Amino acid sequence: MLQRTFSIVKPDAVRNGHTASILAEIEKAGFKIVSIKRMSLTEEQAQGFYAVHAARPFFGALTQFMASGAIFPMVLEKENAIADLRKLMGATNPANAEEGTIRKKFAESIEANAIHGSDAEDTAAFEIGYFFAGYELK
Repeated sequence: MLQRTFSIVKPDAVRNGHTASILAEIEKAGFKIVSIKRMSLTEEQAQGFYAVHAARPFFGALTQFMASGAIFPMVLEKENAIADLRKLMGATNPANAEEGTIRKKFAESIEANAIHGSDAEDTAAFEIGYFFAGYELK
């Protein structure tokens, strides 16, 4: 059964010119890109997106980072999409990521780690709705 997930190519990867390579990795892994756009977030928009982390000590730095440049939010589709994307992305800390993963190849640090991906179906539903209107997901 096809499943949808949500991902963002983060500002560090966009700034460093890795967007096309990351998208190629995603497509090579069998994901269909249902919808994608280039945009920038305000700090307030980033705070809304990451509201689940509002009480965490890294919240301010995270939302400032996500508002620091262009991003590419996208909706991806394939069987087992959420788990498969998490595996393709690699560990949050690129130093711990497996060889061949996106974060091992393109991330700078635990903070500037190139890509975001939903961790569960309910998270994916919220994140997709935060960035995409229904008409963008045909």
